[in-house]
Amino acid sequence: MGKKADEIDFPKDSSEKERSDRLKKQIEFIVEVDKLKHIMRQTYLANGTRKENDAEHSWHLALMVFLLAEHTLEPKIDLLRTMKMVLIHDIVEIDAGDTYCYDEIAALDKAERERKAAERIFNLLPSDQAEEMWELWEEFEEVRTPEARFAAALDRLQPLLLNYASQGLSWHEHEVQRSQCLNRNNHIENSSKVLWDYALQILDEAVKKGYLED
Repeated sequence: MGKKADEIDFPKDSSEKERSDRLKKQIEFIVEVDKLKHIMRQTYLANGTRKENDAEHSWHLALMVFLLAEHTLEPKIDLLRTMKMVLIHDIVEIDAGDTYCYDEIAALDKAERERKAAERIFNLLPSDQAEEMWELWEEFEEVRTPEARFAAALDRLQPLLLNYASQGLSWHEHEVQRSQCLNRNNHIENSSKVLWDYALQILDEAVKKGYLED
């Protein structure tokens, strides 16, 4: 596993040029990921005025990690690692675009598009930080750790909350049914029974209020 950014120990003979080159790569990456603010998702803001972008989505998830961690099935989860995961999980969409979760055709080459994007974008960074980005992104995609399961649960819960708050705007646009939402969101239960029960309540209420087709 690569060293984290705050654990980097420069060799004593590290030159000014090496430090300068490292900073240049980091700044280039920071400017590049500003593009995430222009990648629009299908989910509307809670007030329904417009759709959210990827940067807003990622920030929202990071806040949810902080606030909802007490509800996880595994209490000793690494919150900093989980926050890093949700903050970087959609960076690949700068190149690959947002693939709507219910678009079966677009999903066919999603993995290929996103891996190609990860290769370009992560490798803008110094090698140790690029390696950490890869590890976090792949961990999230594979949902193989308690942290990744919690991150995935929140990644599903957040759009559900916004869809309900916006009276099902995105659900109506795409003619989404309750059964599709159940299949998409059942990963929540793998990380938190409390949050899954809450999600089920929301879906039931959405159907009753006509926000979602049964």
